[in-house]
Amino acid sequence: MPSAEMTPAGVHEPEPVRPSDVEPVRPTREDEVAAAGSELIGGPIGRRALLATTWWTPVRVIALVAIGMFALGLVQKAPCYHSAWFFGASSQYTHACYSDIPHLYQGRGFADGLVPYFDKLPGDMDYLEYPVLTGVFMEVAAWLTPGSGSIQHQEQWYWFANAGMLMVCTAVIAVCVTRTQRRRPWDGLLVALAPAFALTATINWDLLAVALTAAAMLMWSRGRAPAFGVLLGLATAAKLYPVVLLGPLLVLCWRAGRWREYFQAVGGAVVAWLVVNLPVMLFAFQGWSKFYTFSHDRGIDFGSFWLIWAQNSSNPPTTDFVNTAATVLVVLCFLGIAALTFTAPRRPRFAQLAFLMVAAFILTNKVYSPQYVLWLVPLAVLARPKWRDFLIWQACEVAYFLGIWMYLAYTTSGDAHKGLPTQGYHWAIAIHLLGTLYLCAVVVRDILMPERDVVRRSGDDDPSGGVLDGAEDVFVLGPAARPARHAAPVEAPQVAWGRPEQLPYEGRSL
Repeated sequence: MPSAEMTPAGVHEPEPVRPSDVEPVRPTREDEVAAAGSELIGGPIGRRALLATTWWTPVRVIALVAIGMFALGLVQKAPCYHSAWFFGASSQYTHACYSDIPHLYQGRGFADGLVPYFDKLPGDMDYLEYPVLTGVFMEVAAWLTPGSGSIQHQEQWYWFANAGMLMVCTAVIAVCVTRTQRRRPWDGLLVALAPAFALTATINWDLLAVALTAAAMLMWSRGRAPAFGVLLGLATAAKLYPVVLLGPLLVLCWRAGRWREYFQAVGGAVVAWLVVNLPVMLFAFQGWSKFYTFSHDRGIDFGSFWLIWAQNSSNPPTTDFVNTAATVLVVLCFLGIAALTFTAPRRPRFAQLAFLMVAAFILTNKVYSPQYVLWLVPLAVLARPKWRDFLIWQACEVAYFLGIWMYLAYTTSGDAHKGLPTQGYHWAIAIHLLGTLYLCAVVVRDILMPERDVVRRSGDDDPSGGVLDGAEDVFVLGPAARPARHAAPVEAPQVAWGRPEQLPYEGRSL
């Protein structure tokens, strides 16, 4: 059922404004928060600035800013690096500088030269509980760590080796987000300056999957479906969450009739995932399956609304109940996203649905670790590049970042109880859940009211959508099949929705 909204404009209507006739978007002109913040570096950029003639292109500036913010995040971990990881039960929490990385160097056998998935570990965790590609990442960092000296010295080196590799991932994320929506390169500055990104970057190894997902989004925006699939498969081999992006892509390709590209993406993802996992699956199945059994058997953990329920109930929910309920909630969220996709007045942008699906996956999960914000930051920037909304959400995440460490300080400081008590921690959880829900709400509003979408205001359809950008609808339902019509001609300039972008200076500024 084609949508009437794609019908060409009549000859009597004004000449439409084409995205190719509009210069690249500068946030200091359209965003009041960005304009106010730019006063720190001299104010908004001038109308006649010759950006294409300078070495300081957006992608280079943003990559350097991202690396600089990452370095500040490393400095924030300095108290732990020098002592708090090694001495004192709660000092790593009171300094808010905890990281899994140094603790797992010895705890997962890297200090003893054990091979992940193949060699059994002493203690309660018999095998490494991370997906294969993350295990490879951890092993490479162990190869770069000197095997001599005290265990503290080795753990410091191991954290530094991982930090260096994660910094590369950060630069990749910044570059990919900057280049994905080519007429909006400066949106990547949101990623580079995100405070929660810098604070949580070295808590765990999540940035590897985030970098591969950002690269996959870039490939899809360029119409390279097989490359998107391969990168998404590799991302899923590093962390489970990227696979959920195939759900929103399914309903978008359904509405646009782009089945060939969708199956190319799925095929590439399956092949890439199997290439990484199959050798370990065949020769060390018990070690390979540990990630999946651990994820299933893991109890309710930090950051989730399930924890608030469990800690305030005399009959807390069981792990099996939460596993089932969380699965049902995720499926319901996907069905809601599918209904939204088919009935929206305009086909939603891929980044919008990707953000909503990953957010739903996290919000309904039995654990919402502080570093999970890294999964959402690039998708949030592509879905809703509005400084005010982004900073509201980041403030909520920073509040939770401090809240969880203060709560752990409270629970590990004995009778001193230094930190945040349980009820205070529940408020911290509520704040970061509400912050994510707020961003989801404004994204849904943009889908239902596309004129509020800052990406589409200049006439773009879906600049991160690749083959979906400007494609006609072939299957719509409800209001989308019967778009509202004006009773009188509209005097305002008409916008040519959905025209593929063609930058007059493509390649110069990126």
